[in-house]
Amino acid sequence: MDTHSTRPRNVWDSLIYLSVSFLKVCNCWKYSAVRKYLIIVVVCFVYLFFTVHVSRTSTRQDKRPDLWTGNSVYSQSKNDQDPAEGEVNESVSPTRSNVVYITLRSKRHKPAIIRGTVRPKLRRKKVKVRQQGVTQGKAKDAGHNISTVNKRLGYSELGGSDTGYSTIRIYSERAPPWFSNDDITAMRFLADSKITQIDEVSPQGFSSLILFKSATNGTDDVGECRKCCGIVKRPLDMSEVFAFHLDRILGLNRTLPAVSRRFHSLGDGQPCPVVLWDPSLSPVVDQPSERLNWGSYQTSLKHKCWHRGVIPKPEWSCTSIHHHEWSKLVVFDFLLQIYERLDKNCCGFKPRPEDTCVELGHHEECRDKDSIELRHIVHRKHDPHRLVFFNNKGYFDRDEGNLNFRLLEGIKELPDQSLSVLRSQRLREKLLQSLFLDQQYWDSQGGRQGIEKLIDVIERRAKVLLTYINAHGVKVVPMNS
Repeated sequence: MDTHSTRPRNVWDSLIYLSVSFLKVCNCWKYSAVRKYLIIVVVCFVYLFFTVHVSRTSTRQDKRPDLWTGNSVYSQSKNDQDPAEGEVNESVSPTRSNVVYITLRSKRHKPAIIRGTVRPKLRRKKVKVRQQGVTQGKAKDAGHNISTVNKRLGYSELGGSDTGYSTIRIYSERAPPWFSNDDITAMRFLADSKITQIDEVSPQGFSSLILFKSATNGTDDVGECRKCCGIVKRPLDMSEVFAFHLDRILGLNRTLPAVSRRFHSLGDGQPCPVVLWDPSLSPVVDQPSERLNWGSYQTSLKHKCWHRGVIPKPEWSCTSIHHHEWSKLVVFDFLLQIYERLDKNCCGFKPRPEDTCVELGHHEECRDKDSIELRHIVHRKHDPHRLVFFNNKGYFDRDEGNLNFRLLEGIKELPDQSLSVLRSQRLREKLLQSLFLDQQYWDSQGGRQGIEKLIDVIERRAKVLLTYINAHGVKVVPMNS
């Protein structure tokens, strides 16, 4: 037989050739057939084990990055980089398909301190404290204890920024497009203005408020305090700041500008939400005999008050508010789960013991729903057809199984501009870019990690709202002012 004809041609021939050779060498032909086959199997297994091991070793060496030419693979650390640090290089595709990158510029560092310079000491000025007649009950309704406030405001330090730079940080050439120039001006005023006076006031139609005045205010009249006064809220009402940014992103433009600011004389030095005061605000119905209740509100929704310029009839129970304004309010209140306006008795969800409706005993009055009064329904005196979203305390700790769907009752249309933002998959990116402007609020919520958790809640509620719209046939229509 020719030696060339016995050479193995493939892997299986090699295994057979190796097994036969092993049997000849070990003189195992005299064994039984079972032992022969067992020996052949063992030889094949050993051969395959070494073959696979050698092939894997060679493959790893071939895939090793070429350190001299720089042809390294996309590293995991680069894939896990924070999107706020910059954009990912487009020439390299990340391995994660569900990562959303945003364009948030990193915070600029302070300039280096030049040797030989001495920073001057900041002298604290005393502020004038005035107290107007406010009853103890009204102060409790506003969430402040009058005696405590008076004690802490005896000689408060100057309320301006001691750091020399604004806490409203805009590092690009322009602010996000959903903010107007007036919004940016108001935010910087609220965050950085010098405070000369803090009063407890009770404007007509409102509960008592803690109002601060800046150095630009030249009058003691609250009605003349335009663009130079701010309302100081409790630290627990910090969601007012989030509500302001959400309102602008959704294109509603119905809230008053709000920022976070730290007061050493209020809230134990904790950051407090500060809202721009507008003296033209007025309750929609301020007569005791004409309180707006749930029944008249539902009747007005059916008749679409002031829609297409139609003058409402007296039996329609219409107020001065245009029909579309209620639709905008409902989107806003549902996402933030604000119940104090349309459902102050918490009839549409299961409240907690610490909720105001339970503490005041209002939750037990849900049997006669039509007689429940609406609260905080506010407009401007010179613009009576449009709502102003006032007292926007939201709740982020309410899960999807306990949402207040009563807020959506009677609503057949919703604004297309707001719904397009919810459907665009860019709500998170816009909220991050927007809230980043307010450094005090950003830090008070735990930085980006804390802000992301709040946005998670809003995104889940947005999905619920979109599902509700499809299930109930709610129309999405233009509602331009």
